[in-house]
Amino acid sequence: MSRPKEVSYLKTHEWVKFIDETTAQVGITDFAQEQLGDIVFVELPEIGQEVTKGDQIAEVESVKTVSNIYTPFTGVISKINDNLEDAPESVNEAPFVNWLFEVKEITDKEDVLTADEYEQVVEEEA
Repeated sequence: MSRPKEVSYLKTHEWVKFIDETTAQVGITDFAQEQLGDIVFVELPEIGQEVTKGDQIAEVESVKTVSNIYTPFTGVISKINDNLEDAPESVNEAPFVNWLFEVKEITDKEDVLTADEYEQVVEEEA
């Protein structure tokens, strides 16, 4: 299972790639996509939507279940990966390339984990 060190992680199995101090892309981890199985649909937030840390703002639907995605930050949705509308399965194929959404004007970013810290979370759940 892949856990790149150049991104940060959340206990809820999302990864975060900081573009700068106040902007980051968010996706789901390799562990999350493996647990979900084949992804068949992704519902993303609206660009310009103001979000508060912990809000449920997206859904990933697989052949097994629907999983809610929560925003790890307070901020504003600045981009979505609209390629996922036609190819949601690309999240399974390359979870660390196929991000879900981007948040700008970020605050509340204290809960991010390193790859090693996230590894411990995964081991506890396995």
